[in-house]
Amino acid sequence: MTDEIALSRVEGEFEDHSFPADRSDLAESCAGTTVLFADGDADLGELLAEIDQERFESPEDAYVALQNVLPIEAVGEPGQSDGDA
Repeated sequence: MTDEIALSRVEGEFEDHSFPADRSDLAESCAGTTVLFADGDADLGELLAEIDQERFESPEDAYVALQNVLPIEAVGEPGQSDGDA
């Protein structure tokens, strides 16, 4: 896996792995890869390790599960509201 990757390209990078895959194996192989967010970054292996799901059936399955552990800085503009004024 590359050293740095935009969040939007993570699912494509998962396609280089064989599935089904155990969460711990995928997290280990992705450790050291920095995911770039709209405002900040994080280690992909650490993010994957935070997921409760133990096994992923496909790259899409892993990417969807990853969405649940992303920090607020991952998407959108910092401090942007959803317009509930």
